[in-house]
Amino acid sequence: MLSTAEALATLLSAASPITGTESIPTLEALNRVLSADVISPLDVPPMNTSSMDGYAIRTEDLATDSNRRLPISQRIPAGHAPEALKPGTAARIFTGATVPPGADAIVMQEQTETSDNEVTILHSPAPGEWITAQGADIRSGSIILPAGTRLTPQALGLAASVGCAELQVRRRVKVAVFFTGDELTMPGEPLKPGAIYNSNRFTLRGLLENLGCDVTDYGIVPDKLDATRATLREAAQAHDLILTCGGVSVGEEDHVKPAVEAEGRLSMWQIAMKPGKPLAFGAVRRAAQQTDAVSSDETFFIGLPGNPVSSFATFLLFVRPFILLLAGAQTVAPRALSLRADFTQKKADRRNEFLRARINAAGGLDLFPNQSSAVLTSTVWGDGLIDNPPNHAISVGETVRFIPFSELLN
Repeated sequence: MLSTAEALATLLSAASPITGTESIPTLEALNRVLSADVISPLDVPPMNTSSMDGYAIRTEDLATDSNRRLPISQRIPAGHAPEALKPGTAARIFTGATVPPGADAIVMQEQTETSDNEVTILHSPAPGEWITAQGADIRSGSIILPAGTRLTPQALGLAASVGCAELQVRRRVKVAVFFTGDELTMPGEPLKPGAIYNSNRFTLRGLLENLGCDVTDYGIVPDKLDATRATLREAAQAHDLILTCGGVSVGEEDHVKPAVEAEGRLSMWQIAMKPGKPLAFGAVRRAAQQTDAVSSDETFFIGLPGNPVSSFATFLLFVRPFILLLAGAQTVAPRALSLRADFTQKKADRRNEFLRARINAAGGLDLFPNQSSAVLTSTVWGDGLIDNPPNHAISVGETVRFIPFSELLN
């Protein structure tokens, strides 16, 4: 069996970014991947601003303690252009307002006393105090978001702060998804004897949409070779990736493997991980060339195991980084934490285990009691996966590697 690291490296080595790009409104660019650097056309802030409500003064006017009372020569709200500060005066100023020319410090209002139209300064500020200098955050001409950045809400705010109304991004990764198994039934339909509800369809659709994919859902495909081949041929024409769940074993009713082999190429991997051992990777031929797709003559194929936790885990660990690479993202590896295990697991497994766990109030990790690959409850109860090496039992108090779902679900 391949180790998880070997399988992931093999999978990612096949991925290259899609070539299609587009310009879209910044307001609509959440989770998209930049295809070009965002370069600031201006300084941020574009002028010296006050970081406090208070009074703008010239520190030289407070050189001695004999004159701490200054007339208020102007009032400067945010968004208004000030006049130059007259020597021997103070300007009433508010947070975010432009510092008037000539002023070199702000005295916060709590350190002053006012009466009539004069202010008494009770503090001797240093030059530059409570002033945010022009360009303190961003300098004009600097790269604020490099190409390959996956756009978070705060990244959109940063782009907007320099006036970017539109952003150049790669087009969405186009993913076709379908599910096999005559036993599968959709919620809302009668559950016949021997049937189960198709939970994987909801989980995988949600995971793909979280990644910003353009998803075509072919639903449940009958357990027939001709039907599976026909769906693969149709899906290959306009997509970058075909994702399936179930049907990749070697049973008489498992038609995905022979269908992909007939329509393209397939590698079956046994991965030394628990849950999620089987994974299929390959490609399906296209009948016609697609100008903006990953390859001119084929569409990638990934087949996931049918057990709900297995498909969930293998998607997070393998499909997610593969899709992010197709999308042109620079960073695809999730960040892990080193946390304390507040449990004991005496039985070691020969495979790399990914255990559903959650952080407790003491900052340690609790383990879900049933780690079966069929127990989808564990993925909702938990808030991440413990990456436990092969043949390793866990002792209480031990430090383990924990990958939060917050790193894997977006």
